[in-house]
Amino acid sequence: MAETVAFSGRARSMLGLMLLPGLGPVRAGRVLDAFGGSVDRALGASHAAWTAIPGIGNTIARRALEASRDLGPRIERECEQIARHGVSLVAIGEPGYPPLLSEIPAAPRLLYIRGSLDTNGADRYPVAVVGSRRSTQYGIEQAERFAGVLGRAGLTIVSGGARGIDSAAHRGALRSGGRTISVQGCGLSRCYPPENTGLYERIVGEGLGAIVSELPMETEPKGEHFPARNRIISGLSLGVLVIEAGLKSGALITARLAAEEHGREVMIVPGRVDSPASAGSLDLLKRGGGSLVTEPGDVVNLLEAPARFTHEGLHESRYTDPAPEGERIDPVSRAILKQLSEGESTLDTIVRVTGFGVDRVRVSLTMLELSGHIVRTGARFRCTNT
Repeated sequence: MAETVAFSGRARSMLGLMLLPGLGPVRAGRVLDAFGGSVDRALGASHAAWTAIPGIGNTIARRALEASRDLGPRIERECEQIARHGVSLVAIGEPGYPPLLSEIPAAPRLLYIRGSLDTNGADRYPVAVVGSRRSTQYGIEQAERFAGVLGRAGLTIVSGGARGIDSAAHRGALRSGGRTISVQGCGLSRCYPPENTGLYERIVGEGLGAIVSELPMETEPKGEHFPARNRIISGLSLGVLVIEAGLKSGALITARLAAEEHGREVMIVPGRVDSPASAGSLDLLKRGGGSLVTEPGDVVNLLEAPARFTHEGLHESRYTDPAPEGERIDPVSRAILKQLSEGESTLDTIVRVTGFGVDRVRVSLTMLELSGHIVRTGARFRCTNT
């Protein structure tokens, strides 16, 4: 079965390192850094060289080096699981590895992907939607509303698949016909939480996104995995939207990482001032930890600059005065506005006249509608100032 797995030799050698007992993705990354990114150098190094690496003590070094002498069977078992579950494996720096994720400190060296992840195409505008597992009905409604509108606008919704806000965000994206990425705190041969089996199968089976993890296939969900999972949620995204978070919610970890370590936008939906479910997000707002948003259009406006920086190369610092309106609109939107300034038009006509692909035009139309530049009447679009 393992022979059917297609991934690079580099990914395979890195996989062997990740499978050594006691390491895990973070320590394995430190080992790779210590040996200049060379797995062969790492596995051929001395016990003393290993123990000089931060976080690698005598016991871990001894167990890992002993196990490295018989890595073949471990790799083959993992490959069998990868093949059985239709998972792909991509190493950092290889085509298919999300460019935004590669920018963050301690980025995963390997990413397991089940489904479709197209960060240069359909998933080029990802936004994280996060919140508490112990959510209120208000929180669920807002998560589904924001994710639904943003998904329909062409943004990919990234979340963690947990009960509460995460699952609501995934559902909202799917109901709108949008795409979503679920980042797991377990291996992809496991389903957590179990009740989301149908949700994950729909994401994968209908080609509406991906389930991803940095953990070996059979890793069980444990509390210690979720803070590391949260850094991937933030790293995959242009910004993080906190819907509803208590004072101890893991969503606050995601927001802190986004703001302090990843340079991402943090946006916060206000909740009831007397609700413990909103105490963490309201405290974050009071401390200036993010921007207040009340409508999906607010999110689009806040993400416009980082989206242009990532995909158009037209970034202006968020700390300087904004560029004139004409300079801040991407080429597709500019072409659409130029055409609509001459009169209302349909999607098919806009695609034909502008020469851009239908997916790009559809995304730009919805974002222009959200930001108030255009209005839609039935199947026709027109500028708001005409």
